[in-house]
Amino acid sequence: MREEEKRFAECLDVEYSYRLAKKLEQYKTNPYLGYRTAGSAAELLTGDMLAEEMERIGLRNVRKDQLRLDSWDFHHAILRYQDREGNVHECQMGAYQTNFHTDGWQTFSAVYVGKGTAREYEGLDVSGKLVIAQINQRDEWWISYPVYQAYVRGAAALIAVQEGGFGEIDDSALNAQDIGGPEYAPAFSLSRADAEPLKERLLQEGQVQVELSACSSVKKDSVSYNIVGEIPGREEDSMILLSAHYDSYFSGFQDDNTAVALMLGIGRALVKSGYRPRKTLVFCAMAAEEWGITDSKYDWSTGAWQQAAKIHPEWQGKVTADLNFELPAHAHGDADGVRTVYEYEDFMKAFVKEIDDVPAVYPEGIRVLCPVETMSDDFSMAISGIPSMVNDFTSGQFMETHYHSQFDNDDFYDADVFAFHHRMYGRLVMAFDRLAAAPLDLGRVFQAIRDCADLEFSASKNAPGELLWQKTGEAMELGKRIYRRVKEANRCYCALLDEGREEEALQLRNMWKGRERLLLEAFRKAQDCFVRLDWHDQVLFPHQAVRQNLCHLEKAIACLEEGSGERALECLYEIDNNRYAFEFDREVFDHFTDYVMNQEPDRLQWGAGRIMHHENLFALVSSLKKKAEEGCRDFSPELAALRKVEASQNACYVDDISYMIHGTEKVMQILMKIEEDK
Repeated sequence: MREEEKRFAECLDVEYSYRLAKKLEQYKTNPYLGYRTAGSAAELLTGDMLAEEMERIGLRNVRKDQLRLDSWDFHHAILRYQDREGNVHECQMGAYQTNFHTDGWQTFSAVYVGKGTAREYEGLDVSGKLVIAQINQRDEWWISYPVYQAYVRGAAALIAVQEGGFGEIDDSALNAQDIGGPEYAPAFSLSRADAEPLKERLLQEGQVQVELSACSSVKKDSVSYNIVGEIPGREEDSMILLSAHYDSYFSGFQDDNTAVALMLGIGRALVKSGYRPRKTLVFCAMAAEEWGITDSKYDWSTGAWQQAAKIHPEWQGKVTADLNFELPAHAHGDADGVRTVYEYEDFMKAFVKEIDDVPAVYPEGIRVLCPVETMSDDFSMAISGIPSMVNDFTSGQFMETHYHSQFDNDDFYDADVFAFHHRMYGRLVMAFDRLAAAPLDLGRVFQAIRDCADLEFSASKNAPGELLWQKTGEAMELGKRIYRRVKEANRCYCALLDEGREEEALQLRNMWKGRERLLLEAFRKAQDCFVRLDWHDQVLFPHQAVRQNLCHLEKAIACLEEGSGERALECLYEIDNNRYAFEFDREVFDHFTDYVMNQEPDRLQWGAGRIMHHENLFALVSSLKKKAEEGCRDFSPELAALRKVEASQNACYVDDISYMIHGTEKVMQILMKIEEDK
């Protein structure tokens, strides 16, 4: 361990970080449950507190970067009803980012609607009533669909009860998530324990009179602030970013109080140790990660997306790495993990091999995973051209049990894990600071494209898969050659620093500055060309979603030819977002399709352009469902329609492969400039 790392470790005070994590709980919108939501007074006051804390620990150039968003203030939602024995239940409810206000207690009729699908409303008049629905967002559908279904049928609001997927730790658990829908379709959440006596009455009596007192307010076009501080480096135009979000549901101890505290704990120790960075270290507490814009599929990570895309677009090409933090004070499995962009996989694998103080709670060591996913701010950073990573937090059971519930508290605090992450990521900051050039392996992304290639399939679709294979092979080798030069430059740079030959090290760094900018430009171009999403927010390459669709279409056509409409429907369920055509009204299906395909890029935020195609099969699904119910086996119209769909998807697949060839050539053009610069 180098001397600067030893001094850093000696100056770490994990108790300071723990106290700061607890201090973040003081401001809340809901006096009973917490919540520190986008643009609310609680978020603004917390931002002010963090700015003061940054100055107190010695960060420089502390500032509040303003962003525009839709704000949400959830003050309270309390439901009161009598059970079958006449006992009065008064229940604290959670809420989603929608508008709903009562003037004190207001009486409503409540109706039970099962899972909240269109079928559950048959024969029911729910106009002006509260509807109670059971949901499982992990295994079935997101909250937005049953909520909008309730709105379409005229309900006053939907009250969701988690029956699995999230909040599984206890029957008293409430759960909160981003709504992914409009503010005018109101929704709340009720625990299983509080819902059960009411459900018993509803199943027996049909509807029940209840009282509700609620105040939930969404205000469009508001403001909040990302809070930024620095440790100035000798290079003002080269930066390393550390980030974490400070909005939360409930008290948000793990998600994300401890992450903000970890980030500032690292900054505090670096300042106290006297560390003088070569690159400027930037610490950014992000607002509005959980939610920040109404009626958008991509309504989270608002603060991070605006920071990189709108507030500081000049960071692109200057920030060599973003170390983002999420839920870092709890072990999420037998192995610790770092999830990174493809291009930093090799560097990170080499880095974690040198970590020799992994706590016993991680018997399987540290894993490096890629690529980054959409659940945290690092994705917004990456697609904006800033190579990013995050401590992996989605493994293990925590996401299904405690995540986004009132059970996310310090009962599940692991001091050893928290301390380890301080040490590990502090060392990682210093490792990035000791590089002549960003250790970007552009060959790795082309390797990933080749790993998922299917030349036989592309040939069967008359797509230029062989040409893509050839081009990505050339690009992979080019990227690997350049990366070998980068690694050698970084090895020499570190050796010069260790020998005290600062002047020679500076000369080497200056020699690589222009090449580093080109590396970052190539990284950004690869993000633009190759990072896409499917309808369930999974990260994939442009051709993969259509290839999956074509496989399902082939099976569906074969099933219809064999006379099985039921099996064909199982295949159509997997195509794009058509699973929602099975359970919800056309108006619901169309709303959540159109707001992806036909909305302004700023409202789609980091998801803009990431879904390239959509095949609307609502009418086809409805027809096949009707024939299945009637026992009809004449599928001639449906077969003709599916063959047209197959032809359309085939054309999309050919276009996507061609697009990836052109994208590969564009990235190669940038990489060739580096190779030619000897």
